[in-house]
Amino acid sequence: MKLEFTTTKFSLLSALFFFLTPELIPVSEAVWLKVPKTGTKCVSEEIQSKVVVLADYLVISDEHSIFPTVSVKVTSPYGNVLHHNENATHGQFAFTTQESGTYLACFDPVGNSHGNKDFSINLDWKTGIAAKDWDSIARKEKIEGVELELRKLEAAVEGIHDNLLYLKDREAEMRIVSEKTNSRVAWFSIMSLGICIVVSGLQILYLKQYFERKKLI
Repeated sequence: MKLEFTTTKFSLLSALFFFLTPELIPVSEAVWLKVPKTGTKCVSEEIQSKVVVLADYLVISDEHSIFPTVSVKVTSPYGNVLHHNENATHGQFAFTTQESGTYLACFDPVGNSHGNKDFSINLDWKTGIAAKDWDSIARKEKIEGVELELRKLEAAVEGIHDNLLYLKDREAEMRIVSEKTNSRVAWFSIMSLGICIVVSGLQILYLKQYFERKKLI
């Protein structure tokens, strides 16, 4: 009976994980960045607070005789530098977010190391449960198989819950901003209408006095 309950729970959590992970859970994002010979290439992601971020980057050139190097800078939404590496061909950065917002990773070619040619960067960006080392967790807690998968799904469900709360808070903030904007627009419209009425009245009064002085009426 216990095995049946565990299997059912595993199936339900698996279905939930399959359908909701792409939308609500931060996952690994391996991307190829085409870096121009001049200028900076940046990648950004909006992440909520208290989320683990882990990324590996590798500079790749089509020319085997050219070894491009880049300057890497990762900044928080408030402009704090979380990672900075000069003359790098590869590297890794990891941190736990302290505030919600857009985190930015920028790659800037260094000098003429690229031989005046474009090159690529492979960036493996992981956040949330994707950044966890499940092999180490499994060895430390001596879990495997279905129990390990259930632990992963439990973390995924927690990620879904946290993201739903985050989206709820953002929606509430946007609603408050929208209501304030609507209120200000309404007051502005009333003030504009009032000013127009007053100006029109003054114009009529002025024209009346003008025609009376000219004895036209």
